[in-house]
Amino acid sequence: MTAPTFFTDRDLGKQFPAILETAGFFVERHAAHFSHDTPDDQWLSVVAARGWIILTHDQRIRYKVNERDAVMANGAGLIVLVGKAPFPDLARSFVASRHAVSRFLSRTPLPFIAKVHQPRPADRKKDPAASGTIELWLSASEWRRKRRSSR
Repeated sequence: MTAPTFFTDRDLGKQFPAILETAGFFVERHAAHFSHDTPDDQWLSVVAARGWIILTHDQRIRYKVNERDAVMANGAGLIVLVGKAPFPDLARSFVASRHAVSRFLSRTPLPFIAKVHQPRPADRKKDPAASGTIELWLSASEWRRKRRSSR
């Protein structure tokens, strides 16, 4: 599997993608491809077509029908970064979780919405470079099932 390209949503600021790039990740930034006011469902479709894995801090995206459907209908992989922390801390936690993320991406078919949790404070106290966890939040089959049942 080739290394994925991660697309950072504008809600992650400038420091988050810079930290990922410094750690060797391939990163595309929202501002490099879209204006700040491009509707989310539009850029989500374009990014999905490019095969980039989307990173966002918007935990509500799963519940916004047009955005969730843009992710799922266009075959995107979207990872939501969970937790209240400064963006540099979220970025460092994501970098520390790279192996868990890589395993998840190799085993999980597109489309999906997943969430990455930061390591627990006790784990971070023992090991400042502790990995967080990643879990599937919405699979394609679950999305299709929910759509059928809502009609």
